[in-house]
Amino acid sequence: VGAYLIAATIAAPVFGRLGDAFGRRHMLLVGFAMQGVGMLAAGLAPSFEALLAARLLQGFGGGALLTLAMALIGESLPPRERGRYQAYLVACFMSASATGPLAGGWLTQAFGWPAVFLAGLPLVILGAVAAYTLPRRPISGAGFRFDLPGTLLFAVFVLTLVLMLDRIQALRWDAAVWAAVCGVVALGALLALGLVERRMPDPLLPLPLLAHPAIWRLSILSACVQGVLVALISFLPLYLYAVRDVPLATVGVLLLPMSVGGGVGALISGQFMARTGRNMLLPSIGLTASAVLLSGLAFVGQSIPLAWLPWVLGVVSFCFGTSFPVVQTTVQVAAGPGQLGVATASVQFMRNLGSAAGTAILGTVIFGTFALADAVLAERFATVLRGGREALAALPVPERAAMAAGLSDGYRAMFAGAAAIMALAAVMAWRVPLRRV
Repeated sequence: VGAYLIAATIAAPVFGRLGDAFGRRHMLLVGFAMQGVGMLAAGLAPSFEALLAARLLQGFGGGALLTLAMALIGESLPPRERGRYQAYLVACFMSASATGPLAGGWLTQAFGWPAVFLAGLPLVILGAVAAYTLPRRPISGAGFRFDLPGTLLFAVFVLTLVLMLDRIQALRWDAAVWAAVCGVVALGALLALGLVERRMPDPLLPLPLLAHPAIWRLSILSACVQGVLVALISFLPLYLYAVRDVPLATVGVLLLPMSVGGGVGALISGQFMARTGRNMLLPSIGLTASAVLLSGLAFVGQSIPLAWLPWVLGVVSFCFGTSFPVVQTTVQVAAGPGQLGVATASVQFMRNLGSAAGTAILGTVIFGTFALADAVLAERFATVLRGGREALAALPVPERAAMAAGLSDGYRAMFAGAAAIMALAAVMAWRVPLRRV
């Protein structure tokens, strides 16, 4: 998973830039080829190392496809219409997020884990055929020089930053030392990247574009929303199972309103922008409301009836969804037609970065709060958790109740942290200067 995330994050600006220079149709075909070969290699991998390499290749293809698809919408449609189609993409993504784990579980149980990768190959072929039928556009890449030094520095920055965020979650002194080392290397790579990009004729990351008032605010907004969303998806199953005592088979059902809510919010927001041209009104209101709701969960989450909790989470997800289509459209309008790809990639990069950072920060908040209250019990819980749900279910009732109480405090802190992050996202939404498209 980490390999895929790192590769997809690096691929976003690379293929955004190449798409601007050589046409998105050609780069889409390259992306599908990388995705397909990566899937096939993962499904046939004879060792863990081979699987890791295949996932890196698949991640490069996946990062390319997501960035290029959204840039292609910006290239093909007027600004108001883009929001509607961006919302369709979001609805597809949310639906896949809800059904993918179910399909993956069934495929693994019925045919073994390689089937999870091999079953995607027909979809890759279908997508490649669709990309091949796209209209051919003139290629404007004459004289383009690929920014290899910037790409290498960017890759070092992403790799060390993700490793730092991963080590932070371990809550051990040796892990903290490694996190500090990775953080220093990441900071050095970022500073060097800034110096290099100022001198390159075709920089991977055009700094004046990224400093645009609308683009940097929307980039922070995207990172905040994606970070909280991925953290909630990652940690809520444990909360429902270990704290609220929900049977494991029922956890997915209780999270279904959250999966649907984001897609519905995106569709409504995209339609509203297409009809009125007002791009930031619904996200400004929605993200403010999500911060208020998450604050409520921090204070009274334990007393909310279990039957109500999925619908509260569904409304939170709906509020998140109002930002999804308008962010891409607004960034593309601010960047102009000549830099659609790199502008789209900047948002995708910040979403990937937000996913890693949000999960690391809020995960540390949960288990750090637990450890501060009772370090011995927290360590015992971590040991049991590595044994899987069977080990957790086999605990004596008093010990499990004590762990649930410690986790409950941790999750209250997590909801408070998520509310603070969403408050920052709401401030960014209200302060975006471009409010009509």
